[in-house]
Amino acid sequence: MRTRLTSFVGREADLDAIRTDLRGARLVTLLGAGGAGKTRLSQEAAESVADRWPDGVWLAELAPVRDPDAIAEAVLTALGGRETVLRGSTAEGLRAATDPHALDPLAQLAERCASRHMLLVLDNCEHVVDAAATLVETLLLECPHVTVLATSREPLGVPGESVRPVEPLPDPVALRLLADRGAAALPGFRTEADPEACAEICRRLDGLPLAIELAAARLRSLTPRQLADRLDDRFRLLTGGSRTVLPRQQALRAVVDWSWDLLDDAERAVLRRLSVFSGGCELDQAEAVCADGDAEPAARLVDPRDVAALLGALVDKSLVVAAPAGPGGMRYRLLETVAEYASERLDEAGERSAAERRHLVAYRELARTADPLLRGPAQREWLERLESDHDNVRTALRRAVAARDEHEALCLVLSMYWFWELRGHRSDATTWSKAASDLGPDPFAEPGVRAPALRERCTDAPPPMSPEQLAEARREAWIIHFACAQPDVMWVNSEEGRGQLRVLAETYAPGQPQVCRPPAASWFFALLVLGEYVQVNEVLEASVRSCRESGAEWELAMTLHMRCRMLNERPGGLEQSELDAEESLALFTRLGDQWGVAEALSGRGEAYERLGRLAEAAGDYRRAITLAEELGAHSQVPMLRARLAGVLLESDDDSLGEEGEDAEAMLYEAVEQGERSGGDTGHFARVGLAMRLGREGRVEEAREQIRALRGTFEQWAPSFFCGMIDGLDGYLDVRAGEPRAGLAKLRGAIAGMRSDPLTQIVAPQMVVWWLATVAEAMSGIGRADTAARLLGAYDVQREPFGNVPVVTRECRDRAARAARTELGDTVYERLYAEGGGLTPDEAATLAGTHDDGPADGT
Repeated sequence: MRTRLTSFVGREADLDAIRTDLRGARLVTLLGAGGAGKTRLSQEAAESVADRWPDGVWLAELAPVRDPDAIAEAVLTALGGRETVLRGSTAEGLRAATDPHALDPLAQLAERCASRHMLLVLDNCEHVVDAAATLVETLLLECPHVTVLATSREPLGVPGESVRPVEPLPDPVALRLLADRGAAALPGFRTEADPEACAEICRRLDGLPLAIELAAARLRSLTPRQLADRLDDRFRLLTGGSRTVLPRQQALRAVVDWSWDLLDDAERAVLRRLSVFSGGCELDQAEAVCADGDAEPAARLVDPRDVAALLGALVDKSLVVAAPAGPGGMRYRLLETVAEYASERLDEAGERSAAERRHLVAYRELARTADPLLRGPAQREWLERLESDHDNVRTALRRAVAARDEHEALCLVLSMYWFWELRGHRSDATTWSKAASDLGPDPFAEPGVRAPALRERCTDAPPPMSPEQLAEARREAWIIHFACAQPDVMWVNSEEGRGQLRVLAETYAPGQPQVCRPPAASWFFALLVLGEYVQVNEVLEASVRSCRESGAEWELAMTLHMRCRMLNERPGGLEQSELDAEESLALFTRLGDQWGVAEALSGRGEAYERLGRLAEAAGDYRRAITLAEELGAHSQVPMLRARLAGVLLESDDDSLGEEGEDAEAMLYEAVEQGERSGGDTGHFARVGLAMRLGREGRVEEAREQIRALRGTFEQWAPSFFCGMIDGLDGYLDVRAGEPRAGLAKLRGAIAGMRSDPLTQIVAPQMVVWWLATVAEAMSGIGRADTAARLLGAYDVQREPFGNVPVVTRECRDRAARAARTELGDTVYERLYAEGGGLTPDEAATLAGTHDDGPADGT
C-alpha cells in the first residue's frame, strides 16, 4: 500500500460499513460511478483493518492492464512474485519445460497465496471484469485465508460477493472537500467567502470527489462564482489534475470516456437517449423514449423489449442510478456529469430531435392518463407520480412551446391543470397557460362567438385536436391564466379588460357540460368581477341541474361545493349551504376523491361556523387537515389550519382546542406557508391575526399585518378588498382610543365596499358588521344618538348572516353600554328601535354622515 499525499475527507459511515462487510464476506466490491472515490476509500478502509491480516494488505492496480489475460501477472507483480525464467539447464528451466503450470501466472498466484493470511485490494476491475472475476474466484477457492476488496463500476458476479455502493458525497462533506482542496490550491481560500457559489459547484458536480478536486484546482485562476457559472462546459473546464495520477483521472472527460468505451452499441444508445429526461424517469417512459420506436424491426438498434435489460446493465456499470419509486417500480436517473456527456453523444449521433419528440409524447400521454385519475381513489398515487415527473413535464412543455406546437402545448397544460391546482403549483399554471395561449389567437377577441356544448374533454384523445376541441382548449387555457394570474385592478377596470371579460361571460351558456368542470367552470369569475351576482346564482343552479341530468357525479360534487361556499356568505343561505355540503361530501366520499372530501368538509365547516356550531366546525377542519396533509395538498393545508385557528379564537370555550394547538401560532405559520405557495391563504391568515391582536390590545403588532396586506392588496385588489383592510385599520384605531381616525377609515371602507358589486357575492355581511364598529367610534366622539340607531340597524340586518365574529360582538356590546350610559334607557331604546327600521342603504348613509360633533340634544 502506498502512502497517500492528501487528507481523507468524510466517509466515516462508509468506512465503518466496509469494515463490517470484511468481517462477514471474503469478497467485498465497492461499486460506484467513475470519480466517486472508490480507489481512495478502498485504500483507507484496507489500511484501517490491516492488523487483521498477518501477511499484510496488498494493492494491485488493474487500470493500466488492457489485456484480460495479463491481470494475473499484474497481480502477481504487485505481490512481488513475478520471476523471469530462462529455459535451459537450470533446475527452474527444467521444471518449466516439464510443468505447464509453472509459467501460468494464475497458478503461480494461487500457489503464492495459498497459505497466506492477507487482504488483496483489486482496484479498477470494470474493464477486465470477466477476467477479474475468474481470478478472484480461483483465489477464494484455493486460498482459504485470502480476502479480496475490489473496486469496480459493475459487480464481479462471483458467488459470495458483498457489494457496497459508493455514493456521491453528501453536500456538507462535498463542501468540506472543496474547502480542503481549494485551500491547498489557493492558500487562504475559504468556502465561507461565497457559500452559495461553493454549494452550487458541489451540487452540480454531483458530489463526485474527483470532479470536486479538479474544480478546486481551477480556483487558482477563477473565483467560485466564475467557476460555478462555467460548469455547463465542465468537460473543457475540469482538466489539469495531478500529473502523478492515472491519465484518465487528470480530466473529467477522460473519466467518463473510460466508462463509455466499455459499453456496446445498444447500451450507448440507451445512455445517450436518457439525457433528454429531466430528473430521471420510470421504466415505461424509458422504454418509450430510448427504443427505436418508429424504425423497422431490422433497423432497430434498441427494441422496446430490451430497454429494461439494458437499463440494468447500465445500472450495474454505475452509469445509471436506480432507486425504488412508487408501488413496485424503479426510477432511473443520470448524474449531471454523465447526463451532460450523454447529451453531447446524442448530438453526435444526430438523434436529439427524434428522442426529444418521443420524450414530449411520452409525458403528454402520462399527463393525459393521470388527469382523470386525480379525481378518484388513485388520486394520491398519481399526484406523487406527477410530482416526481414534474421536471419532465416542464421540459416537454418547454419543447412544445419552442416548437410552436400549439396542440401539444395545450394538451399538456389542460392535462396538468388539476395537478397544479391540487399541489399549489400556481406559478406553473400561470406561466404555461400563458405560453400555450400565446401560440394561437385570442379566443375572446371577437364578441358574439358562442361555445358549443362539449361533453368530451379536450384531452380525452391525443393530439391533434378537432377544430371545435382546439377552440375550446384555447378558451380553457385563457381561463386558467385569468383564474391564476390575479389580474391587476387597472386591467380589470379598463375598457379593454371589462370588454374581454364581457366576451368571456357571453361565450358560455349556463349548464353546458364543460362549464360544470374545471377549468371552464371558472368562467363565472368573470361574472363576479363584472358584478353580475344574480347571474352567478343562475349559473350554479343550471350546473347542478345539468350534472344531475347527465349523471356526472364528480362534476355535481364540485358544483355543489362551489355553491355551498357562495351560500355561506349570502343572507339566508346557510340551510341550503349545509345541505349542499352534505351531498358534496357524500359524493366525493363515494368517488374516493380525498381532496374533494377535504374540500367538502371545509365547506361544511364554514357553514357550521356561520351557524355558531363551532365544535362541529373545528372537527371538520381537523379531519380535512389530516386528509390534505396525507395527500400533499400544499395550498390546501395552510388555509384549513387558518380556518381552524379562526374557530378556536372565536370560541370562549378553551375545550375546543386540542393538545399542541396554538391558534395564534397556527395563523403565523399559515402566513408563512401562504407567502411561499401564493394564493389567498396568507391574506386570510393576516386578517385573522389583525383581529386577534387588535382584540388583545396589541395594536402595533396588528398594524404590522395591515401594512403587509396593504402592500399586497393595493397592487391588484378590487375595492372590496381594500375596503376590508380600511375597515380593519379603522377598528384598530378605535381599539387604540382614536375614534375619529377610526371613523374616517370605517366610512371609507363602507363606501368602497358598497361601490364594488363583488361585495354582494364575496362578503355582503362585512358592511353590516362594520356598523357595530362605527357605532363604537360614534360613542367615543359623543354621538351616542347615532350609535344607538346604528346598533338597532346592525342587530336587525346581521340576523340572516348567522354567527357574528367575536370582535364584532364585543364592539357592539361596548358601543351599547356607552350609548345607554350616556342616553339613559328610555332614549336609547327609542333610538335603537328607530335604527331597527332602517334599510341597509339608510344605515350605511347614517354611518357615513360627516356630522362628527357631539349631539346638541336628544
